[in-house]
Parts: sequence; structure tokens; C-alpha cells
Amino acid sequence: MTLRTIESLGPLAGKRVVVRCDLNVPLKDGSITDDGRVRASVPTLEALTGQGARVIVVSHLGRPDGAPDPKYSLAPVAARLGELLDAPVAFASDTVGPDAASKVEHLADREVLVLENLRFNAGETAKDDEARAAFAGELAAFADAVVSDGFGVVHRKQASVFDLEQLRPSAAGLLIAAELEVLDRLTENPERPYTVVLGGSKVSDKLGVIAHLLPRVDALLIGGGMLFTFLAAQGHKVGSSLLEEDQIETVRGYLAEARERGVEIVLPTDVVVAERFAADAEHVVAPADAIEDTAFGASGLGLDIGPDTAAAFAEKIRGSKTVFWNGPMGVFELAPFAAGTREVAQALTEVDGLSVVGGGDSAAAVRQLGFADDAFGHISTGGGASLEFLEGKKLPGLEVLGWQ
Repeated sequence: MTLRTIESLGPLAGKRVVVRCDLNVPLKDGSITDDGRVRASVPTLEALTGQGARVIVVSHLGRPDGAPDPKYSLAPVAARLGELLDAPVAFASDTVGPDAASKVEHLADREVLVLENLRFNAGETAKDDEARAAFAGELAAFADAVVSDGFGVVHRKQASVFDLEQLRPSAAGLLIAAELEVLDRLTENPERPYTVVLGGSKVSDKLGVIAHLLPRVDALLIGGGMLFTFLAAQGHKVGSSLLEEDQIETVRGYLAEARERGVEIVLPTDVVVAERFAADAEHVVAPADAIEDTAFGASGLGLDIGPDTAAAFAEKIRGSKTVFWNGPMGVFELAPFAAGTREVAQALTEVDGLSVVGGGDSAAAVRQLGFADDAFGHISTGGGASLEFLEGKKLPGLEVLGWQ
């Protein structure tokens, strides 16, 4: 690991440090429904204020179209950050405009300022290098140093993630360092048996990681919406369940490669089939190879792994020394279809080794289902970044920090 760390920046007392966090949290009616990413940013911010730095936090939230949109304001996040830091946190109503400039100028040692949503500025996500660099230059005007700590965006070539870090002395924060330490354990001589659990809606989102992991793991457990493409690849009918027909041949190739390599791909033996996508929908448990034999026929919709499958997955997980999980087993947001995800999560808490929840919907699921973060070995703050890392891709936001 050649990652530049905060120590490489030298003494920071009195210096203005722009910290790129990932505070992209879910909001409902202006309130944060999962503050996991905000809590994850606290150790780095406390380390910097502890050194006497003047800390300027930047982040995106949601996908505004390069212009201000009140529903994506970071104001609620700044308020929550103040509660977690147990200290006043100032908020600027713009990112690089007059309010930000004034508040940066008056920032004192050990104080924290949050600037408004980066993506209210088109330059943040611009494909044009010059437009992106110009916005990065405006951010750099506020900084003596830059700390990159938004792991959830390190796979993006964006102004605050890639260009800004080249304009001022820069280093990784504690969160990115911690995330990479875990990912390193998953890729460099992981303790065995090594099991990867993949769910979520689409096989196409996971093709790269499946291809990269097949030579490296002992078992691959498949749930979520993607399981139906695997069932179809085995010749089974899947009713109206989510199916990517254009990926069936690719999946058949993976199943064949797994057999050749001696890797166990564990597919569901039973699924929960519903008449429609709704919490109050009639539903039954059916064998995975007989989905259309239910009373719902070809209109039946698979929305969760069944209880036998959940028990088998849990047993495989508990018997592993290293487990990485990305993607729910079913539609966990609807109570009748959350059992599979709950049982997998419970099994991860019982692993005698390293258990990693790979961010995104998986992290949201375990919190919504009532699990504490510290019940797992690690909950990643970046599902997409974790997957791309495990695919072996080069991540621009890490390369710019010296990662090799």
C-alpha cells in the first residue's frame, strides 16, 4: 500500500483543509433516514480539528442536474454532523460562491464548515476535462491541503475526487484507509473458506466481479433478482420474475467455469413467489424449478429466496472464514420479502473471521432490519467502489492519492 496518509501533509494547525466526504445519505421529508455515511466521516474530521486545522467539508447528495435544487441541500447533513461532532458546524448556502468564500475566510482553527452540494455545479461531474478542472480550481482556492475521504466516489473521475487532489498537497482520510485495508484482506490471501454472497437486481451489474472472483473464491451464493437469470440459464421457467435474457449465455459460461475450477456456485432451491409487487400481495414458497407451477402461473413474481435456501446460505456463511456480501436477497423493503436478507445478515454476524457488508443496498438493508454496524466485521460506505475494486479496476480517486 503506497497510499498517502494525513501524516504526509505535515503540521496542519491553522491550515485550511478541504475534506471530500461522501455524505450522500437518504432523506425523507428533509430528515436523514440512514446516517451511516455521516458517522463514518467523523473520525477523519476529528483527527483534523484535533490538529488545529480549519476544516471545509465538501460532498455531493443525490443527482441534481448541475444546478441548485433545495431537495438535495446538504443543510440537514451539516446539522447532523454538528450533533455527531458535538460542536458547531457552519453551513454555506453555495459551494464556491460569495457565501462560501466569506465563511471560509472567517473560519477559525478547529472549526468545521460544510459547503453546499458539489453537484449544484455542473463542473463537478463534467465529462470535459477543462470544465472539471476549472471547478476544481475554484475549490482549491479555499484549500492549503486536501483530504480525500469519500470512499463511495473514488471510482468516479470527478472534480472533487480526481482533479482537486492534483492542485494541492493531498492525502487519504482515515475512512478510505480503513476501507482499503479491508479490501486488501479480501483480495490478498484471504482466510479460507472464502465465500461471496451476491444479490441485488441485475446480473449485468455484477458480471465483472463474478468473472474476477471465480478464480479466487471457494463458494459463490446467488440471491436477489439476479438469481432468476441463473435459473433461466439452467433451463428453468421464472414466470414474471426479473430476467436479463441477454445475459443467459454469459451466466451459462460462468456456471461451466465454476465447475472446471471446483468453485461451488450455490443457487436457490426455493423462492418466495407473489402475485404482484406489493407488501399485501398473496405469496407462496415454491421450488426454484417450479415457479410457474404455483397458482399464479406465468405471472408469478419471485421476490425473495425461500426459507430452505436462506438456511443453506446461512450455514455456508457461518462455516466460512472470509465473507463478502453485496446485494439484498429479496425486496427487503417489503416485510413479507425480507426474511432471506435478514437470515443472511444474521449469519454474517456469526462468522468466525472477516465478514464484510459491501455498502449500498446491503448496508441500508442491515440497518433497516435492525442490525447494529458493529455486529459485522465491516460495513463499506461504497458498494460500487467496492465492486470495482474487487473487479481489479483502477480507481481514479485512489490512483491520484498514490495507490498502486
